[in-house]
Amino acid sequence: MISNEEKERILGIDFGTVRIGLAITDPLRMFAYPLTTISNDSKLWSKLKEIQKEYKIKEVVLGYPLKENGESSESTIAVEKFKNQLEDKLKVTVHLIDERYTSEIAKERILATTVSRKKRRDKSLIDKHAAAIILEDYLNEKGYKT
Repeated sequence: MISNEEKERILGIDFGTVRIGLAITDPLRMFAYPLTTISNDSKLWSKLKEIQKEYKIKEVVLGYPLKENGESSESTIAVEKFKNQLEDKLKVTVHLIDERYTSEIAKERILATTVSRKKRRDKSLIDKHAAAIILEDYLNEKGYKT
Protein backbone atom coordinates (compact mmCIF):
# COMPACT_ATOMS: atom_id res chain seq x y z
CA MET A 1 0.00 0.00 0.00
CA ILE A 2 1.21 3.51 -0.83
CA SER A 3 1.36 5.96 2.08
CA ASN A 4 0.04 9.52 1.77
CA GLU A 5 3.57 10.91 1.54
CA GLU A 6 4.36 8.60 -1.38
CA LYS A 7 1.22 9.75 -3.22
CA GLU A 8 2.60 13.27 -3.23
CA ARG A 9 4.75 13.71 -6.30
CA ILE A 10 7.75 15.92 -6.94
CA LEU A 11 7.66 18.46 -9.76
CA GLY A 12 10.79 19.20 -11.77
CA ILE A 13 11.11 22.60 -13.46
CA ASP A 14 13.40 23.84 -16.22
CA PHE A 15 12.79 27.59 -15.98
CA GLY A 16 12.92 29.83 -19.01
CA THR A 17 11.80 33.37 -19.68
CA VAL A 18 9.62 32.17 -22.59
CA ARG A 19 8.81 28.53 -21.76
CA ILE A 20 8.97 26.42 -18.62
CA GLY A 21 9.54 22.70 -18.92
CA LEU A 22 7.85 20.47 -16.35
CA ALA A 23 8.47 16.89 -15.30
CA ILE A 24 6.84 14.77 -12.62
CA THR A 25 7.72 11.75 -10.53
CA ASP A 26 5.65 8.61 -10.28
CA PRO A 27 3.78 8.19 -6.94
CA LEU A 28 6.67 6.15 -5.49
CA ARG A 29 9.19 8.86 -6.50
CA MET A 30 11.36 6.40 -8.38
CA PHE A 31 11.07 7.74 -11.93
CA ALA A 32 10.93 11.16 -13.57
CA TYR A 33 8.72 11.71 -16.61
CA PRO A 34 8.56 14.72 -18.94
CA LEU A 35 5.12 16.23 -18.31
CA THR A 36 4.52 19.37 -20.37
CA THR A 37 5.81 22.79 -21.28
CA ILE A 38 3.92 25.91 -20.28
CA SER A 39 4.34 29.49 -21.39
CA ASN A 40 5.91 31.93 -18.96
CA ASP A 41 3.07 34.40 -19.24
CA SER A 42 0.14 35.83 -17.26
CA LYS A 43 -1.45 32.35 -16.93
CA LEU A 44 1.71 30.76 -15.46
CA TRP A 45 0.64 30.73 -11.81
CA SER A 46 -2.88 29.45 -12.46
CA LYS A 47 -1.45 26.61 -14.60
CA LEU A 48 1.13 25.72 -11.95
CA LYS A 49 -1.56 25.70 -9.25
CA GLU A 50 -3.70 23.34 -11.38
CA ILE A 51 -0.76 20.98 -11.83
CA GLN A 52 0.05 21.22 -8.12
CA LYS A 53 -3.49 20.24 -7.20
CA GLU A 54 -3.79 17.47 -9.79
CA TYR A 55 -0.50 15.77 -8.82
CA LYS A 56 -0.45 16.67 -5.09
CA ILE A 57 2.84 18.57 -5.37
CA LYS A 58 4.49 19.51 -2.08
CA GLU A 59 8.07 19.60 -3.35
CA VAL A 60 9.66 21.20 -6.40
CA VAL A 61 13.09 20.66 -7.93
CA LEU A 62 14.19 23.72 -9.87
CA GLY A 63 17.09 23.79 -12.30
CA TYR A 64 19.77 26.21 -11.13
CA PRO A 65 21.75 27.70 -14.03
CA LEU A 66 25.36 28.29 -13.10
CA LYS A 67 28.20 29.33 -15.37
CA GLU A 68 30.80 26.75 -16.35
CA ASN A 69 33.03 27.97 -13.49
CA GLY A 70 30.17 27.65 -10.96
CA GLU A 71 29.49 31.39 -10.67
CA SER A 72 26.09 33.08 -10.88
CA SER A 73 24.71 34.70 -14.02
CA GLU A 74 21.67 36.80 -14.96
CA SER A 75 19.75 33.56 -15.40
CA THR A 76 20.73 32.48 -11.89
CA ILE A 77 19.21 35.66 -10.45
CA ALA A 78 15.97 35.11 -12.43
CA VAL A 79 15.73 31.52 -11.12
CA GLU A 80 16.31 32.66 -7.52
CA LYS A 81 13.46 35.17 -7.91
CA PHE A 82 11.24 32.44 -9.42
CA LYS A 83 12.15 30.10 -6.53
CA ASN A 84 10.95 32.70 -4.02
CA GLN A 85 7.71 33.15 -5.97
CA LEU A 86 7.13 29.38 -6.06
CA GLU A 87 7.60 29.10 -2.31
CA ASP A 88 5.30 32.07 -1.70
CA LYS A 89 2.51 31.32 -4.18
CA LEU A 90 2.44 27.50 -4.08
CA LYS A 91 3.61 27.01 -0.47
CA VAL A 92 6.05 24.27 -1.52
CA THR A 93 9.60 23.32 -0.64
CA VAL A 94 11.91 24.18 -3.54
CA HIS A 95 15.28 22.49 -4.08
CA LEU A 96 17.82 24.03 -6.46
CA ILE A 97 19.76 21.55 -8.62
CA ASP A 98 22.68 22.39 -10.91
CA GLU A 99 21.29 22.22 -14.43
CA ARG A 100 24.49 22.49 -16.43
CA TYR A 101 24.35 20.26 -19.53
CA THR A 102 20.72 19.20 -19.04
CA SER A 103 19.59 20.73 -22.35
CA GLU A 104 22.40 18.96 -24.20
CA ILE A 105 21.54 15.64 -22.55
CA ALA A 106 17.87 16.23 -23.39
CA LYS A 107 18.75 16.87 -27.05
CA GLU A 108 20.73 13.62 -27.17
CA ARG A 109 17.83 11.66 -25.66
CA ILE A 110 15.37 13.18 -28.10
CA LEU A 111 17.63 12.34 -31.06
CA ALA A 112 17.89 8.76 -29.82
CA THR A 113 14.17 8.26 -29.19
CA THR A 114 12.27 10.56 -31.57
CA VAL A 115 12.05 9.53 -35.21
CA SER A 116 10.21 12.57 -36.59
CA ARG A 117 12.53 15.43 -37.57
CA LYS A 118 9.71 17.90 -37.05
CA LYS A 119 9.21 16.72 -33.46
CA ARG A 120 12.96 16.81 -32.79
CA ARG A 121 12.99 20.53 -33.65
CA ASP A 122 10.24 21.27 -31.10
CA LYS A 123 11.98 23.35 -28.42
CA SER A 124 9.25 22.58 -25.87
CA LEU A 125 10.25 18.91 -26.11
CA ILE A 126 13.77 19.85 -25.00
CA ASP A 127 12.43 21.91 -22.07
CA LYS A 128 10.30 19.14 -20.56
CA HIS A 129 13.03 16.54 -21.09
CA ALA A 130 15.56 18.87 -19.43
CA ALA A 131 13.12 19.16 -16.49
CA ALA A 132 13.01 15.36 -16.28
CA ILE A 133 16.82 15.18 -16.21
CA ILE A 134 16.94 17.78 -13.41
CA LEU A 135 14.38 15.74 -11.48
CA GLU A 136 16.28 12.48 -12.12
CA ASP A 137 19.46 14.07 -10.77
CA TYR A 138 17.60 15.03 -7.59
CA LEU A 139 16.08 11.56 -7.18
CA ASN A 140 19.50 9.96 -7.60
CA GLU A 141 21.11 12.42 -5.17
CA LYS A 142 18.47 11.75 -2.51
CA GLY A 143 18.51 7.98 -3.00
CA TYR A 144 14.88 7.65 -4.14
CA LYS A 145 15.91 5.49 -7.09
CA THR A 146 17.02 1.93 -6.53
